[in-house]
Amino acid sequence: MSNTNEQPVLKCENLAIAYKVRGGEIEAVQNVSFEIHKGETYGIVGESGCGKSTCAWAVVNFLGSNGYVKRGNIFFQGQDLVGKDGEELRKLRGNNIAMVYQDPMQALNPSMTIGDQMREVLTVHQSISEAEATERCIAMLEKVYMPDSANVLKRFPHQISGGQQQRVVIATALLINPSLLIMDEPTTALDVTVEAAVLDLIDELRREFDTAIMYITHNLGVVARVCDKVGVMYAGEMVERGTVKDIFKNPQHPYTQGLIRAVPKLGANKEGSILYPIPGRVPAPNARPSGCMFAPRCDYATDQCRSEHPELRPIGDADVVVRCHLAEEIDASAWVPGDNIDVPDLSKRNLDTEPILVLDKLQKYYDVRGSSIRDALGLTKKRYVKAVEGATFKVPKGSTLGIVGESGSGKSTLIKTIIGLEKATSGEAKFLSFDVTTDLAEREPGLIQELQMVFQNPDSTMNPSYTVGQQIGRPMERFGTVPRSEIRGEVIKLLQQMRLGENYYDRLPRQLSGGEKQRVGIARALASRPDVVLCDEPVSALDVSVQAAILNLLLNVQDEYKTTMLFIAHDLSVVRFFSDNIAVMYLGEVMEIGPSESIYAPPYHPYTEALLSAVPVPDPTAVQKHIRLEGDIPSAINPPSGCRFHTRCPRRALLPDNGKICEEKIPTWQEGEDGHKILCHIPVEELATFDPVIYVPEKEQA
Repeated sequence: MSNTNEQPVLKCENLAIAYKVRGGEIEAVQNVSFEIHKGETYGIVGESGCGKSTCAWAVVNFLGSNGYVKRGNIFFQGQDLVGKDGEELRKLRGNNIAMVYQDPMQALNPSMTIGDQMREVLTVHQSISEAEATERCIAMLEKVYMPDSANVLKRFPHQISGGQQQRVVIATALLINPSLLIMDEPTTALDVTVEAAVLDLIDELRREFDTAIMYITHNLGVVARVCDKVGVMYAGEMVERGTVKDIFKNPQHPYTQGLIRAVPKLGANKEGSILYPIPGRVPAPNARPSGCMFAPRCDYATDQCRSEHPELRPIGDADVVVRCHLAEEIDASAWVPGDNIDVPDLSKRNLDTEPILVLDKLQKYYDVRGSSIRDALGLTKKRYVKAVEGATFKVPKGSTLGIVGESGSGKSTLIKTIIGLEKATSGEAKFLSFDVTTDLAEREPGLIQELQMVFQNPDSTMNPSYTVGQQIGRPMERFGTVPRSEIRGEVIKLLQQMRLGENYYDRLPRQLSGGEKQRVGIARALASRPDVVLCDEPVSALDVSVQAAILNLLLNVQDEYKTTMLFIAHDLSVVRFFSDNIAVMYLGEVMEIGPSESIYAPPYHPYTEALLSAVPVPDPTAVQKHIRLEGDIPSAINPPSGCRFHTRCPRRALLPDNGKICEEKIPTWQEGEDGHKILCHIPVEELATFDPVIYVPEKEQA
């Protein structure tokens, strides 16, 4: 922990950032103050549009030609950065401040090798030889656990995985041993295991280099894991500041309380947990209210809140400051949801036991074709990417099957094969007794109508030239769900179910926020009234409040229409909240499957245990096992013999001869209670003796 008596590495004081626009200017950030000390990680959280990234861009002078610091100061190691000329700033930032972006490809040049890009940081800013720069690059890549570091330097960015790209960006940022490291959502798109390794790395580097870290995120679990202090931003203002422990234990501002209520808790089951989204949305910078910025969305707002702007002030004995008129009067434990929050009632659910989707040894292989003459003549042995291997399970009507696993485990390929975007290699997949292993082009229109999909990125599936109403109405017209004369009315009903309203009918995709686009994608998938909806990471990039609203929406739709869902997500807390049953996949195989309650408590497969230990838990008091998998997933072209997980399994030493059987023999399914099945050589009785991965002390729960 840092010494707060020392001069802070970064101090923002009454910072206001504005952008020049046609007809004037807009203040994106107003009166933001915080400080970060040496060896301290400071988290900044809030929804999209709150100004988190804008503050970071101001520090590195990356506001664009129309952006500028209007008021206030940015002190870096005692020097005010505001007003310094470009060359002075370039030298100061180049040697002392580094930034890691959410998308590593924003920082990597696709036309340069990784080695050239990393060496450039050292040769330009520190004037050292290329040979010495290469040695330091290799050493830093090894510090971020990059396998085969020397060869990675010779590759181009597209030749390594997304997780490896992010490690390269972090290693590049650390080459100059910065005094300040700014990280803008650096783990949002990463697998849970890679994210855990990156977060461990951040904590380790903070201790080793005594670096001050500014960590921007909307993930409260990440904040609880790596941050010492946190600032909560809303509509361009800091509304609450304090230590992570104080903020999570007793949030004072209604907005902070709302964010915490919107986060799925890993320990809660589907029936016993409720997510409460914050109604409304962050106001645009040119349409902010005159009083408290949060008043239009606040359950406690009074006339004073609507007319008088609150100031940041200390509250209570804790080291917390809050921007709220009523902070002392609000009791978060007595909060009840208002009528404007639509919460699904799952207490009376009766799941159908009759399966609607049945898979039996389903396989999907891809041909690997070389470029040599021998390959062209067919003289070499055929090779295959074994993307899905022997998937066997049943999905009851009206239930949700969650599918989890790292990238490359076959999750997306599995559901693409079911929906018909990929043709199955072998095995059976039956939907209502119809064979769905054929290519999409060979299917009957009626079958296509009953199987629909929600994709991760709605932008890639929406036509920018067509209105929202046209895109939702297209499936109704194509499949004749309703008469043409009634299509507009049905589309409006769907929009209202999505909490969007009739005024969205004629809008174009560019006029929608990310959460609104995803709701349109869901509405379009439901327009044909399908029996099964397959969801591929539909909420991974959304703010916690929008995520909560969409998950509740899907649950309400499922309850009303008895829709069956397959749900892919890398956030195991979300899968736990949303799913009735869960399948854990690794390298194309299902390793464990069963009711969600069974998957999240011993006995579990060693791979499931490792995934759970990597999940960022939004509770700084939680005690979590530290299990990290070594290396990356092996190649699906030549998967390991025996148990596919044995090359990375931290538990194989429990078996005789250091788990030699794992290398030689494919494990058989072991069955527990309620249909819980585990594919592992370790006896299920022994797996049941393991301690839970996550433990919250009772005194903290009380």
